Amino acid sequence: MIRNTFTQSGELAIISGVKFFVPKFIKSLQVRVTVILSVFVILSSVILMNAILQSYDQRTVSVRTAEIQNQCTILSNQLVNSDYLKTGVSDVIDTELSQLSNIYNGRVLVIDDEFRIVEDTYDLEEGKTIISEDVVKCFRGEKPASYDRKSRYIEVAVPVKKGEEPVKGMILVSVSTDSLRDNVEALQTKARIATVAISIIGIFLSAIIGMLLVRPLKRMSQSIEEMAGGYGDNYLHENAYDETDRISNAFNKLWDRYKVLDASREEFVANVSHELKTPLTSMKVLADSLLMQPDAPTEIYREFMGDLSEEIERENKIINDLLDLVKLDKKGANLNIKSQDVNELVERILKRLQPLAAKSNIELVFESFRPVTAEIDEVKIALVITNLVENAIKYNKENGWVHVSLNADHKYFYLKVADSGIGIPKEDTDHIFERFFRVDKSHSREIGGTGLGLSIARNAVVMHRGAIKVYSEPGEGTTFTVRIPLTYIKREG
Repeated sequence: MIRNTFTQSGELAIISGVKFFVPKFIKSLQVRVTVILSVFVILSSVILMNAILQSYDQRTVSVRTAEIQNQCTILSNQLVNSDYLKTGVSDVIDTELSQLSNIYNGRVLVIDDEFRIVEDTYDLEEGKTIISEDVVKCFRGEKPASYDRKSRYIEVAVPVKKGEEPVKGMILVSVSTDSLRDNVEALQTKARIATVAISIIGIFLSAIIGMLLVRPLKRMSQSIEEMAGGYGDNYLHENAYDETDRISNAFNKLWDRYKVLDASREEFVANVSHELKTPLTSMKVLADSLLMQPDAPTEIYREFMGDLSEEIERENKIINDLLDLVKLDKKGANLNIKSQDVNELVERILKRLQPLAAKSNIELVFESFRPVTAEIDEVKIALVITNLVENAIKYNKENGWVHVSLNADHKYFYLKVADSGIGIPKEDTDHIFERFFRVDKSHSREIGGTGLGLSIARNAVVMHRGAIKVYSEPGEGTTFTVRIPLTYIKREG
């Protein structure tokens, strides 16, 4: 079980009952960049120094081996010319063998073709027989050389022969590498000092690089805090990197959206206040007028009470539309999704709206291209259809028409509501789904519109993962198209 709690100085992680304190500064991007770069510099310097030391060690051994092989080759020629392998007597060769042994701090053995040691510079095994892998290889004409790192010595074997003649003997040299190791160890000490110096410089430079890399982010954070506090620049302008430039652009778009939403909220509150206050003002005026006429005729009372009833009905409609909007605005609003016959639903709504169309002699036509069954919330889709068709009737011309069509493919069903009405100016088409927005405010009040119908319709469509669009020309009518999935897919989270 893992549980995290937070304090001012850091985070307390509890894993399986064991508490681990994670300092707050560890979560800093600057600290993490500095640590990563520092670790990279330190590891790189250590690996590089080890590689250089290993290469130097191998190089010195290789050079020493080549030197010994060259000296042995020169001696092998002299051994052949002096017939030293048979007689074992030559002051000159003995001197050179001793010098070779002393110079390289090693042991030199001269072996004849019977594997007998003719000369041993250590005077320990003269006259004895020696057989080893290197000796056998050497008598085959090879020049084996090996390095025992653990015991710290080089062993070189050189055949003694003349031209293409058979091997007559060999020189076997074992040389200590203590002097080479001393040089390597001295170099290692210097390398460690250099590694520490490079690491300190690397950590310092990493801290500077981390600070420089994070500086644009700190400027962005400061700018956002200033913008949230209501002062400073209105937009982010951080283009130090492509990433910060993209973040700035995305934030500026979000900021524009926020300002639009904030302005829309203020406008919505103002509109709600105005729309609710207007009927109340009218009712108060009517009531005051009646109170000022205690002896008013019955007809006046009836007329005023009728007006009061209309204003109450108008207030009730506004409140009901607002309640519908509130329900649709709720996150995760419950949808009563069921498989519905959309054709039957449209026909039922059009039948209910037929008397309204008949008042203005509006021809109401429904065209269905195929039977459509979809997973929808019947009440909310009914709101969509009702609002679109009712608006098409109310904002139409005398003797006009409203054409409703329904079609579907394998994935969506499509509802189209077209009318011969007054149309919508192009500058208003982007705003018609805003709450309380009216294209013709005076005409809207005459027909009892609240300015909330299209907003309700749009919200209901969006809740079904659908889309709604409008096409209109002033004086030539308006067409709304709605696309809704046949199968409702519930969004996770």
